Amino acid sequence: MPAPTSPQPPAAPPFLSLTWTDHVTGRRGFLVVDRLVRGVCSGGLRMRPGCTLEEVAGLARGMTMKEALHYDPRARYIPLGGAKGGIDCDPRDPAAYDVLVRYLRAMRPYIADFWTMGEDLGLTQDLVDRAAAEAGLTSCVQAVYPLLDDEAAARRRLADAFAVEVDGIGLDALVGGCGVAESVLTALDAAGTDPAHARVAVQGLGTMGGATARFLARAGLTVVAVADIKGTIANPDGLDVEALLTARDAYGTVDRAALRPGDRELPDDAWLSADAEVLVPAAVSYAVDTANQDRIRARWIAEAANMPVLADAERLLTARGVTVLPDVVVNSATNAWWWWTLFGDIGTASASRAAGATDGAAMADEAFAHTRRAMRALVGQVLARARRDGTTPRAAAHALAADRLPEITNRFGWHRPPATP
Repeated sequence: MPAPTSPQPPAAPPFLSLTWTDHVTGRRGFLVVDRLVRGVCSGGLRMRPGCTLEEVAGLARGMTMKEALHYDPRARYIPLGGAKGGIDCDPRDPAAYDVLVRYLRAMRPYIADFWTMGEDLGLTQDLVDRAAAEAGLTSCVQAVYPLLDDEAAARRRLADAFAVEVDGIGLDALVGGCGVAESVLTALDAAGTDPAHARVAVQGLGTMGGATARFLARAGLTVVAVADIKGTIANPDGLDVEALLTARDAYGTVDRAALRPGDRELPDDAWLSADAEVLVPAAVSYAVDTANQDRIRARWIAEAANMPVLADAERLLTARGVTVLPDVVVNSATNAWWWWTLFGDIGTASASRAAGATDGAAMADEAFAHTRRAMRALVGQVLARARRDGTTPRAAAHALAADRLPEITNRFGWHRPPATP
């Protein structure tokens, strides 16, 4: 059955769309480049059983919008075009890593020349980096290096940032969740809701879901439910998020031995109907459809995953007063953080130095502060546009992106300028 699609504005055909077939297993992989800016595009690589070209094309369009929404003419970071890769394979399959390496070998000319990529659903950045090296690539973002003012300094900044850990979790695995949490907090503030009186349920405790749960809990929200591949863990009085994060494996699955006496194990879809003000689907696409949307009791849905709410379901949710904060805004901080760091908006020596703090702690503080400022401003713009236009936050985000794309194209062009002799 074809993959369903999430709400997207009318779009021109992508710049490039291709399908790869693994000569060993017969599994298929995909690459879609929605558009280029200065000859380069950005978007992660996902691996999941059932991944389709249509799904990857929708994600690539979403990346174009994420890049445009973070356009700031005063910043060093210049948005890139949007792209996405996908492999139809279960990441837990023993053959998955070899499939990943062969896919990257096949995509090597594109990655070397114009596709900057990293982890997405089913993969970790460490795994992508290891496979990329085995496939003969210098870096999974090497295509952007010619656009940097000082490549060596930029690569040192990124390496330093990836070496930072905060309470046992890498900075790169936290900034996305920081952005999701700030999106939720901005929406709560706009509605006059005290975070201390808000409960949240999170589907997925991997990179994005785990970091989101941490930041929301530390902001005062009560995390009452989390879901992983084994089912839902719930406690109306609040879960011990840090204990669950410590007890999860590389795929975000929690060891049930770590549960407290008051924690309950429920069916895998019980997170949908949790008694919570905020719902955070942070695991898979197409999680909320017309058949299950009526179970949702939350007032806000923050799309930490890509395309988790289907278009028809969103229309029904909107009609009954549920606000969907869209993925192109909510989960955009991870991608932006890479470029803020590489282009030098954050992570420079003078900006990272704080009195009494280690270099790593100062770098983390700066990254979180920049992320919070950027996401609060962006979500505020989206909510204001939605109010002004009498529409949904998703439609407002698309409208903002549509306003910015012509300026980006006119200023920077699709293709890289020829090298000066």
